[in-house]
Amino acid sequence: MKKILTTVATVVALCSAVSVQARPLDAIQKSGSITMGSEGQYAPFNFFRGKELTGYEIDVAEAVAKKMGLKYEWKAVGFDALLTGLAQDRWDLVIASHAITPEREKAVSFTLPHYCSGGIIVAMTPAIKTAKDLAGKVVAVQTGTTYLEHVKKVPGVKEVKNFPTDEAARNALVSKRVDAWVTDRFVAKEMISKNAKAGFNTGDMLFVEQVAAAVSKGNTGLSDAYNKALKELIADGTIKAISEKYFHEDVTCK
Repeated sequence: MKKILTTVATVVALCSAVSVQARPLDAIQKSGSITMGSEGQYAPFNFFRGKELTGYEIDVAEAVAKKMGLKYEWKAVGFDALLTGLAQDRWDLVIASHAITPEREKAVSFTLPHYCSGGIIVAMTPAIKTAKDLAGKVVAVQTGTTYLEHVKKVPGVKEVKNFPTDEAARNALVSKRVDAWVTDRFVAKEMISKNAKAGFNTGDMLFVEQVAAAVSKGNTGLSDAYNKALKELIADGTIKAISEKYFHEDVTCK
């Protein structure tokens, strides 16, 4: 689903500049608790219900932590700060719909993916459905996402406008400041189900991505333990049940 390439150079630089190291698995196990970072602005994956951080990814990460025998603490910050904070040792793991990309893999280590998705075109007119229909159009995306790079590659797009949150990008579409919005297909599905009369129309998917949690580069002990727990939860049906709770379908990668 989401996200980027613009912050990766910064993260790489920080990895070189910061001397602290991410907590290895034995240190986390000794403390009995893992600190995890997320955005909290990307329903239904991670969002706030009142003061409670919730969503598909939050439930998945909490289930994995429990499987690992750990308590957990959440830190919610802006999307662009998440990988930077990981490099600064502010949390042990990040789960916030980061798509696995070669560029990001230079800066962090990814776990196994917890879902597969991709960017879908959303417009207020059914005439905008395909990549070709974006020619001459202004398209909204969230800052710091892989969507930015993908939309830039679409031939003929007039302008790509960045917004600090996905909600802000959607609002730009509603107010007709842009012609289309590219977001995750499950985000679009959730949004349309809650706003059936708003006039949103979905078009084609522009690309497909694997989405995973991330740990500091080379922290293989933590990623291996996380992967083991995630595999067990997929095998016993726990992850499928969480997925169906939010999406009414299994969104794990097949």
